[in-house]
Amino acid sequence: MLGVRGLIRRRSTVTGIAKAASVPFLAFVLCLGVVVTAVMKHGLDDAMRHVLPGSTTLPALFGIAVAAALLSNVVNNLPAVLVLLPLVAGLGPAAVLAVLVGVNVGPNLTYPGSLSNLLWRSVVQRERLQAGFAEFSLVGLCTVPLTLVAAVLGLWGGVQVFGL
Repeated sequence: MLGVRGLIRRRSTVTGIAKAASVPFLAFVLCLGVVVTAVMKHGLDDAMRHVLPGSTTLPALFGIAVAAALLSNVVNNLPAVLVLLPLVAGLGPAAVLAVLVGVNVGPNLTYPGSLSNLLWRSVVQRERLQAGFAEFSLVGLCTVPLTLVAAVLGLWGGVQVFGL
């Protein structure tokens, strides 16, 4: 939609939009989905089922969010969502939201943690900007735990007030 808007306003060209689409990156994302399906069929879903809490108490929501954050940093946030959502969906909206908090906040610890980090990293490299791994990791270590705690507390508070 943005590409069409850019074409209409004559701020973009079809060639420019095609280059920006980054076909190799799109292929990488497709491969992530294929790999997750294969890994799920070979035991990751059972392993995660034993790790995840089975309720939506405050400690359980923290456990779900932390598990999602950690898994995101290991396998990327897109596959982590594909793995975890089916496992927590039966617990209700609060558990699903805890997964979403974990996979959106947690991946900021490592570059491969999320697709947005990988995209950001490719732009940084292409533009030859100074943003090293150590600096990225230090900022993540300082912000991710606090943000995760605040977000889960906010989620739990919302559940208490609105009764999800």
